[in-house]
Amino acid sequence: MPETPVTHGRMMLMYLLLAAHPQGAAIQETDAAGSSPAEPRIVAKTELPAVVRELENHRPRWIWNRAQDWYPTLLAAGVRLERCHDLSLCRTILAFSEFTAHTAYAREAAQPSVDEDSGLIRALAPPPPPADQDALFETPSHSREPGVEDIRAEFTAQQDAVRSVADGHRQRLQLLLAAESASAMIAAEMQHSGVPWQEGLHEDILRRHLGPRPAPGHRPAALEALCTELRTLLNSPKLNPDSPQDLIRALHRNGIEVTSTRQWELKESAHPAIGPLLEYKKLSRLFTANGWAWLDAWVSGGRFRPEYVVGGVVSGRWASRGGGALQIPKQIRGAVHADPGHKLIVADAAQLEPRVLAALAQDPKMAEAARGKDLYAGIAAQGFGGDRSKAKIAMLGAMYGATTGESGRLMPQLARTYPRAVGYVEQAARDGEAGRTVTSRLGRSSPPPSERWLRSQRSTTAEEQRRADALARSRGRFTRNFVVQGSAADWASCWLAELRRRLRALEADGAPGPGRRDGGELVFFLHDEVMVHAPEAAVPACVRAIEEAAAAATHLLFGKVPLEFPVSVAVVDSYDQAK
Repeated sequence: MPETPVTHGRMMLMYLLLAAHPQGAAIQETDAAGSSPAEPRIVAKTELPAVVRELENHRPRWIWNRAQDWYPTLLAAGVRLERCHDLSLCRTILAFSEFTAHTAYAREAAQPSVDEDSGLIRALAPPPPPADQDALFETPSHSREPGVEDIRAEFTAQQDAVRSVADGHRQRLQLLLAAESASAMIAAEMQHSGVPWQEGLHEDILRRHLGPRPAPGHRPAALEALCTELRTLLNSPKLNPDSPQDLIRALHRNGIEVTSTRQWELKESAHPAIGPLLEYKKLSRLFTANGWAWLDAWVSGGRFRPEYVVGGVVSGRWASRGGGALQIPKQIRGAVHADPGHKLIVADAAQLEPRVLAALAQDPKMAEAARGKDLYAGIAAQGFGGDRSKAKIAMLGAMYGATTGESGRLMPQLARTYPRAVGYVEQAARDGEAGRTVTSRLGRSSPPPSERWLRSQRSTTAEEQRRADALARSRGRFTRNFVVQGSAADWASCWLAELRRRLRALEADGAPGPGRRDGGELVFFLHDEVMVHAPEAAVPACVRAIEEAAAAATHLLFGKVPLEFPVSVAVVDSYDQAK
């Protein structure tokens, strides 16, 4: 993802600013310092795709406030771009990053609002754009899209902030900004392409599990039958099993003492109603989350087009807005089906987070455990008498801060075997407990503690101090995992960007005509898993691209390390065949 200046007219063109203008859009050339010798080129919105397509021949990097405001319209017109700089995504990184904390940009940048419970960054999840796309082309003072002067000023400020970062950190940060911006384009492209989805297969799955499609406001036959059975078993003729309060009262009346309707708690009872109740809950989730209403709303033309929110979680993981984009339940994966003459290539990075921890901590013994084998099996052989399940429990406990129960019991052995790796996350936890921030490999930092958290740490009474200590430990668990999950998100972003570049190269080699996608398309991404939809003839090349992109991502983040980041690949007709 390096930048290479290219000649365009009389200047070396590296960047093109794209911003709203009353007459359509403003396009202005600029250099890395933000200097713009020429006046903006004003383009009518109807002419914008053609102009952008022509300029794209010169391989610029497009600078815009948010890819989601511009790129979908260009994609709809058949225009695909090579690279961009997404100011909004980069602003969030630079505002938080420990690498830029010393800069005026970080001090003056508006801190994005973060939901403390979910970790979602509210600023990155705006409402969908209005149906009337003319809103993008209103006068900048009245539109939510800034004008070209605002774009140039923000870009210049961001570049100045990055240039002031120390050399080693600056290279990492530049890589993160480039990968995050590439992710913004990938998200828009995946939403435009959509996940191949056969509505008929989905409806068959629903009928098989739930029965015929019910009338609006009614339960499917399978749920209605289970409801009747539960009313009989619990002696509650008017029971509504969809109401947690109603259900808990009925359970209590039958001597089933539970505090919630969570599966693990219900399973502790041997009452004959528990089996039908768990089945009801499972089928109810299918009906409400991915039933006929979901199918009508989210699938059309044989494609599911989820709305992704890149970097929507503080650790750098993606979020989604509606449609359950980041969780396709096993029950309906059979509906995710390749088009005729195509295959789905489903690839996931095996045990990504513990491997990332081994690389971050430079723990040679853990790297040895991961070499050429299942990581948990290697850990089990080195320190847990070959018991893989214990090794996995211990490793997950180290990364997520589970210090009680089985995890707590196994932690001392893990620490003795891998002192560097355990020490790394323990230090991150101590930093969090003390109110400090921690940082991913490429420079994404955890948000500072909230004012509520800081107030709690100034408590004086014994009861308040106990609560403050609990909040401190909770923040420590968050920062312990942040360094690992954030760095894994860094790796995944580089993997995506490198894979996109390779798939574009395959397409170019195939010399496709208008509308042809002969090199395979990225159609789905979930944390450490990608899905490519490819013509059967292109499958071997796409598999190589996936594996080579993973190797490139590892080198970009960690250089030459004695650690493997293997990718498991399944070539299938439908998603349910992949796992």
